[in-house]
Amino acid sequence: MWLVSFVDPPRTIPWFLRPALWLARRMTGKEPLPARLLAHHPKSAIAGGVLELLAAHGPKDLERRTLRLSRIAASVTAGCPFCIDMNSAGFDAEGLTREELDVLLADTDPEAAATLSRRERTAIAYARALSRTPVVIDAALAAAVKESFDARETVVLTAAVAQVNYWARLNQGLGVPAAGFFEGCAA
Repeated sequence: MWLVSFVDPPRTIPWFLRPALWLARRMTGKEPLPARLLAHHPKSAIAGGVLELLAAHGPKDLERRTLRLSRIAASVTAGCPFCIDMNSAGFDAEGLTREELDVLLADTDPEAAATLSRRERTAIAYARALSRTPVVIDAALAAAVKESFDARETVVLTAAVAQVNYWARLNQGLGVPAAGFFEGCAA
């Protein structure tokens, strides 16, 4: 049974996409509706798969906790139920507390969670700014990012947030709902 979207998945999936769908289903325990929908345009499916495969996952890229905080913040700001659900699932595996998660989900000032470091608060503010339309990075935020992250880390953080925004726009454009990765967070 498929989740509800306003675009139906294709009846047949090209043979070369089937292993990736099987792997996504096995890794997440859920039917990968966004990937199934992309099978309507295999080039987009392959591009999305490569984007996901090569995404920053830490620790060589950036701290996993910082990446998770920024992905959740971007998901909430972009307003994507599927992204919020998926990126919030397993939050505790990255050392996030329920209080920190609640601050992100409520889209409140990260100062409300005393356990967040300055670097993490900067990553959250940056992810939120990159996920709004129009994107506005004021001088104070740019200075905070430059102070908190070196050039490579800034690129990794920016790419991770941009990846979330890609999926958010795709999922929202196709009407993809939350999938139940983390029931307490599904919007």
